[in-house]
Amino acid sequence: MTDLAPHELRIIVTVADARGFSAAARELGMTQSAVSHSVRTSERRIGVLLFERGRRGATPTPAGDAVAGHARRVLRLLDVMGDEARGIAAGPGGADTVSGPLRIAAFRSAALHLLPPALERLTTRHPGIEPVVRMVRELGRGTAGEVLDGRADLAVVTIGTASPTPPELVGGVLLEEEYSLVHPAGHAAPRTLPLVDWAENCTSYTRDWWAAQAWIPRATVEAEDDGAVLSMVSRGLGMAIMPGLSLYGAPDGIQITALGSDRPTRSIGYVTTPEQARSLAVRALIRELRAERGSAAVSDSRKPE
Repeated sequence: MTDLAPHELRIIVTVADARGFSAAARELGMTQSAVSHSVRTSERRIGVLLFERGRRGATPTPAGDAVAGHARRVLRLLDVMGDEARGIAAGPGGADTVSGPLRIAAFRSAALHLLPPALERLTTRHPGIEPVVRMVRELGRGTAGEVLDGRADLAVVTIGTASPTPPELVGGVLLEEEYSLVHPAGHAAPRTLPLVDWAENCTSYTRDWWAAQAWIPRATVEAEDDGAVLSMVSRGLGMAIMPGLSLYGAPDGIQITALGSDRPTRSIGYVTTPEQARSLAVRALIRELRAERGSAAVSDSRKPE
């Protein structure tokens, strides 16, 4: 197979994102026929159909999705290569002058409570780095999927036997957080309250623990995220079982009660590609995230009682 040039990779990515040749052409400042010709040439070189053409545009085939993901990652590495080369050329201390965007995917509670202090230190030490954070629901392919698709350089993820690190990525655990019972403060019998839950809350391991607890009812209130769960509980609408990171800065009216020695836990970590793991910006962020692990627990005033 003949190698594809960066501009050909960029066209594939733009068509995949725009879901059409005409829209991609407008974004790239090209004619529609030039974009179409480039994609057909790429398909011929790779030997597979990348897009299904139709009245509503161009939809990536499964192979097209995979190729677009690889293309984004290659294009990103070219950007990183240039940024780091310029930093090295700056002479002694050039590594500290690394600049440009650092794309991070994180689920809500990590984006709210784990990332900000780490990014504050990162940008103080490396002012040229520009963090770009996207909040992604930790469902399906979740935040790790953003890295696999080339849309993020690093993702904060939940890691465990039910959600292992994808084999194409590398990563590590940052912290272990406990689940606790969360209920309206002062309630005499919180375990009798309705259960408030949200889809991202637990891995299957935690759900297995739940299934073994006869006192936990089926959720009667499904909230959009952990912030909505806390708001509902604080208003006396139910109780919830939540991980520590979601309880950081919990509102007034909330009481947090320990679940005992057999309580479930959740591992929070990071993943990135093997190539990005060697880049200066990603390595610097990982250092700050690891430094943050000790201070990401629930504050003293909100620890389980």
